[in-house]
Amino acid sequence: MIKKQPFGQTGQKSTRAIFGGAAIGRVTQAEADKALDHLLRYGINHIDTAASYGESELRIGPWMKTHRKDFFLATKTGKRTYTEAWGDIRNSLKRLQVKSVDLLQLHNLTHPDDWEVAMGDDGALKAAVEAQEQGLTRFIGVTGHGLLAAAMHIRSLKHYEFDSVLLPWNYVLSKTERYKQEFDRLVKICMDRGVAVQTIKSITKGPWATNERVRNTWYEPLEEQNSIDKAVSWVLGSGNIFLITCSDVNLLPKVLDAADRFEGKPSDAMMEQLIKEEHMSRLFVS
Repeated sequence: MIKKQPFGQTGQKSTRAIFGGAAIGRVTQAEADKALDHLLRYGINHIDTAASYGESELRIGPWMKTHRKDFFLATKTGKRTYTEAWGDIRNSLKRLQVKSVDLLQLHNLTHPDDWEVAMGDDGALKAAVEAQEQGLTRFIGVTGHGLLAAAMHIRSLKHYEFDSVLLPWNYVLSKTERYKQEFDRLVKICMDRGVAVQTIKSITKGPWATNERVRNTWYEPLEEQNSIDKAVSWVLGSGNIFLITCSDVNLLPKVLDAADRFEGKPSDAMMEQLIKEEHMSRLFVS
């Protein structure tokens, strides 16, 4: 069983590997149900999805009829204005077939212009706070992609007491010095304040070299179990942070297996060898 740890100061103890609902955004209900079986097998108790993840919320909805109590349920709105965000919130609850979620996150809030709108008087944050006041969510978080994510999350935490953050983290990304410094600073702030840190892109190999993509990921993922083991273990060994699984349902068993067998962080020498063997490269340039 995958180990659990406190999810910030929410009172929730979540498995260190969190199920990324993007993996079932483009699959049948039967395939989604099979994924649930994997979650139950490894004791996963935390699901992270979003309004924009295709049919993910619709696929999760039927599970909630019998498994709502088994999962800390998180979703996201990528809308920036108050009215649009409320539309997402109501629609997500309907699609998920629940009266409330545990965590509502402002999705990919990294562009300064978007940030100003979302945090403004008529922004998405106001809708999230009202949803919390009405008992539609217990907690509020913020997520981000790209090299600005850590810095923008620091800015967000100065503006509002978010319960969680989510951003990319892997060994290749850690070699971008500025991002690493900002990531480390963000993690320290979060640990001091009791804010949960969730990470994505753990098994990224690099950008797709061609348009012939064979996986449901916008990046090329690692495929071999041994390589995934190292990548997952490196992230889980990077402190009291969480790893959100990949967005390809067929790779989910390998990621869960790696997290289940996690024993410690691989050395830099091992990771450098992995980069050479897998021809790994940077995913983000901005």
